[in-house]
Amino acid sequence: MPWCSFLFEFVSGLFLANGVPHTIASSASFAAVVSLKSRYARPAAESSWQRRAVARLLVAACVALAANVPAQAAGEATLKIISKTGVHLFSVELATNDAARSRGLMFRRELPEGRGMLFDFEHDQPVAFWMHNTYISLDMIFIGSDGRIRRIAENTKPLSDRSIPSGVPVRAVLEVIAGTARKLGIVPGNRVAGAMFGRGP
Repeated sequence: MPWCSFLFEFVSGLFLANGVPHTIASSASFAAVVSLKSRYARPAAESSWQRRAVARLLVAACVALAANVPAQAAGEATLKIISKTGVHLFSVELATNDAARSRGLMFRRELPEGRGMLFDFEHDQPVAFWMHNTYISLDMIFIGSDGRIRRIAENTKPLSDRSIPSGVPVRAVLEVIAGTARKLGIVPGNRVAGAMFGRGP
């Protein structure tokens, strides 16, 4: 969707022209860093109503198109999380490019237990998600490049535009169905293995 990418760049230019930051990384997802996306940050209010109206129209057009386009995930992988209750396996879709990270788990109506989406940001950095256009409640697991879980945001509210920050720099974010972390005893400090985190212990 080259034209849609152009629209995102154009809208981003409108925000920057007004000195408005537009970084808050979705999953589910607008999700990436320093970009106007579906799961990442919600832009702050602009000073010009004309610019705001144009931006909304362009973003709405791209979101409408995205709803009918398959997510461009970069394949699947198996992750394991080692907690006090045992080793827990997850089959995850890999979101390793801007298109996949931007769409995340938006518009989906279900997510089976044991499945999820892993957002890879390639190196540790602060990120933030929101639940824009995301219909299912999720647990968001923020993971450092060493494979250690830094933070868990449990039972996120569907369709909420509230920012959900990582709190600290992280390499990746794993999104799974809400209630997973509590059910399996997964907590910050637990180790994640597989994909970019290596085989683990």
